[in-house]
Amino acid sequence: MDLSMPASRHSRTTWWIAALFAAGSTCFLVAPIPAFAQLVGPGVDGLVFFVGSLFFTTAAGLQWWDTKLLSAEPPRLDRWSSGVQFVGTLFFNATTFRALQLGFDSPDYDRLVWRPDAFGSICFLISGYLAYVQVTGHLLSLPRRTLESAIATVNLLGCLAFGASAAASYVIPAAGDELNATVVNSCTALGALCFLIGALLLFPQRAREPRPV
Repeated sequence: MDLSMPASRHSRTTWWIAALFAAGSTCFLVAPIPAFAQLVGPGVDGLVFFVGSLFFTTAAGLQWWDTKLLSAEPPRLDRWSSGVQFVGTLFFNATTFRALQLGFDSPDYDRLVWRPDAFGSICFLISGYLAYVQVTGHLLSLPRRTLESAIATVNLLGCLAFGASAAASYVIPAAGDELNATVVNSCTALGALCFLIGALLLFPQRAREPRPV
């Protein structure tokens, strides 16, 4: 940790990162549920996705800025991970915003919605991979029995689930397959659940940080 930055300030930043990621994850966990979408309607459901993406972007931006302030060393994997993650959230901003204006049956859906969604998922996969390697030392290494390793592992699983959702969403507008829609919704909700768990695990990590003397 950079000693020029008070520990209390870093502790507050970590709390906000955790809270914002938790809020965004909750939005992406609830919105794919068919019962919720039927209850509130497609407009409100799409808005929940968009608001969730804004929470993700704010949290990712804070995390990226936090990694820049905490170390004067050359860019490490954690800084690259948070930076790529931030870019990925911007793609999801575009995806969810355009989804508010387009339906699944629109001929422009694939080009305007799925493509940034795929790019965002790729960024998330790269970010999750870098974070996991930073903690464990190697992608094929088993998770260590530490809080940081648990967070990196569950977030990587969430990135994989989001990637599967993006891949499945590509065939939905063309095929209209209910099975594919189920896969997309399930993978999105599963990924969001993983991200929510990772965000909640940040709170005990914050509590263990040293307090200023």
